[in-house]
Amino acid sequence: MNARRPEAKPSDPALPAARYEQVKHHIRRIIDSGERQAGERLPSELDLVATLGVSRMTVNRALRELADAGLVTRVSGVGTFVAQSKPQSTLLMIAHIGDEIRSRGHEYRYETVLAQRETASVTVSNALGLPPGASVFHVICVHRENGLPVQLEDRYVNPAIAPDFLQQDFATIRPSAYLFAIVPAHDVEHVVDAGLPTRAEADLLDMRAEEPCLTLMRRTWTSGVAVTFARFVHPGSRYRLGCRFAPDTAQRAGQG
Repeated sequence: MNARRPEAKPSDPALPAARYEQVKHHIRRIIDSGERQAGERLPSELDLVATLGVSRMTVNRALRELADAGLVTRVSGVGTFVAQSKPQSTLLMIAHIGDEIRSRGHEYRYETVLAQRETASVTVSNALGLPPGASVFHVICVHRENGLPVQLEDRYVNPAIAPDFLQQDFATIRPSAYLFAIVPAHDVEHVVDAGLPTRAEADLLDMRAEEPCLTLMRRTWTSGVAVTFARFVHPGSRYRLGCRFAPDTAQRAGQG
């Protein structure tokens, strides 16, 4: 009796890729080859239908998945464009965004839109380990890369640790740089969240209120006492967070 041939599985390389995957491969080749640069318009849906011999629904699915992956940007009624690469910030260390931007050869500017002493909310007092109604320093800054807002810094500071904080000229020294210079950070906590900005945040970041953003929340302590609680809000289309690190011995052994 003849042996039965095994059925080909969908993952078998001998099988032709789904048509929408073929469209995605075609567009990736255009981008990877440098034929179209970041910000340049890609072939229209109708052009892709004619060139590849697929349906418009297939092309639409391919473009939608490429947009979800951050490779292309679709503008309704205008077309599809090669997406701008997003700068990446680190998660494992305290990084100064001005240094990151300058390292890319780009122009860095920032502005302080609020600097005042105020009564802490319950959220802020809990984050800093202060009693309810405690007084805190509050600053809000907008950081720009080549003129485009890429980060909103919303920071609260414990006055007991940095009593001269509000006396600084924040036009010449960033609040984070001042704190880094005068207070050693013995412990740092980073938490990343995704969501929609408030109306005020969207206005300051020059983004649509329905556009998702990434928020990095940071707390630092020195000798067990909280120094600062800060939120760094980034438009999701302009920024990403990530890191590369070497695990310690315990992690390498699978114990971390």
